[in-house]
Amino acid sequence: MKELALRFLNKECVIYAFDSGHQFDGVIKEVTDGAILIEKDGKLEAINLDFVIRIREYPTKKNGKKKSVVLD
Repeated sequence: MKELALRFLNKECVIYAFDSGHQFDGVIKEVTDGAILIEKDGKLEAINLDFVIRIREYPTKKNGKKKSVVLD
């Protein structure tokens, strides 16, 4: 998973954890052996890489703006 997460470095992403109620979004700043460091609104957050099941770039509209609601 670490190698795959490195592909999203410095991109705004949505990260999904095992619990379907937990999803994180922000810019991936760093990927280490055990965690992903994301930044949102100037604050940093670390997510345990063992619990990540999905990473995707934040969806955008046709005009390039971020979608306001992400439904999966």
